[in-house]
Formats: sequence, C-alpha cells, structure tokens
Amino acid sequence: MAEEAVIDVRTVPKPERHPRIIEAYQSLEVGDGLILVNDHVPEGLRVEMVREFADAVGWEPLESTADEVRVRISKQASTSAPRVVLDVADLTADVETSGSVWQLPPQQRDLDANVIALAPGGEIREHTGPDLDVLIHVLAGAGTLETETGMIDLVPGQIVWLPRRSRRRFTADAEAGLRYFSVHQRKQGLTITARP
Repeated sequence: MAEEAVIDVRTVPKPERHPRIIEAYQSLEVGDGLILVNDHVPEGLRVEMVREFADAVGWEPLESTADEVRVRISKQASTSAPRVVLDVADLTADVETSGSVWQLPPQQRDLDANVIALAPGGEIREHTGPDLDVLIHVLAGAGTLETETGMIDLVPGQIVWLPRRSRRRFTADAEAGLRYFSVHQRKQGLTITARP
C-alpha cells in the first residue's frame, strides 16, 4: 500500500482550505485516503463532505495535539453515495409560509429540487418557465395551474409536467394553501429563497 498523502492546511488561507481538501479527496482511488493536518478540529469540513458525498467519505480522527489536529479522510466509493435527503413528513405544516421550504443540498449535482409552499390564496404570478422541463408532485393543499390553454386543478398525489418555456401561473387554495415538490435539470445561478 502506497504511503498516504499528507495535506497540511495550517498555513493555507481559510477560504482555500475546503476546496483544496475536497479536490484532493476527489482525486483519490476507492479505498485510498489522505491525512489532513489542521490547526483545529475540522468539523465544518466534515459536515460539508458528508453533505456532498454521504457514506462515500470515510472520516477517522487520528492522534492529535492542541496545535496539530490530524484526520484520515478516505474514499469509500467511486461516486457520492445514494441517500434519503428528505422525508416530507418532517416538513412543518405551517400553511402561512410561502417560498422554497426545502432545497436539494449538495452543491455537486445535476438536479435542482425544491419543495415550494404557497400560503392560502398565494400565487406565483404568470411567467414563462425556464428553458428546461420541470416536474412537480403536489404534496399537500390544493390550487390551480393556469396555462395558455386553460386551468388544471391541483390536488395531492398528482405529478405534473411543465414543458420548457411554457406559460404558467400557480394559485393556492384560499384555505389549504399549496405545497409541491419541483425537480428539474440544474440551472446554474438559479436560487429559490423563501419570501419574508
């Protein structure tokens, strides 16, 4: 077995540390590892790597001192590991919330996925969709989807296809609101945030 690389980031500027370590991790072969030397317990890095790679990343604290914290990071699988990212039962039932109430967290992904909530009577104004297809799955509440050719009643359980560049307007039920899961190919620079 080849000797593992040692990456000492104690003198590396903080904004460069995580990208450097993650790049080194990604270049590893499955089963190989590297030794990280840091000036503190790298909990933020561990959280980030687990969010991105799940069980594919191994994390083993090694003997350390106050000035030299050592961790062995290993590659357990060739790709990021499949995992459960959300149980919709865990989402709060606050029907007064509007906006994105959940987003797919990993940064290294090909999909964007969100849970969108509209408060009772809320709406997403008429607009032309992006240059990509979108699927939505109605989770809770009710509402309508207005298209160029008519109206579609939305109820829990439905999966609705929104073709690229289609005109659309969503309106939530006046009492129940509307909550749906949306998924599409990732569009760089697209960020959905909750309304204040």
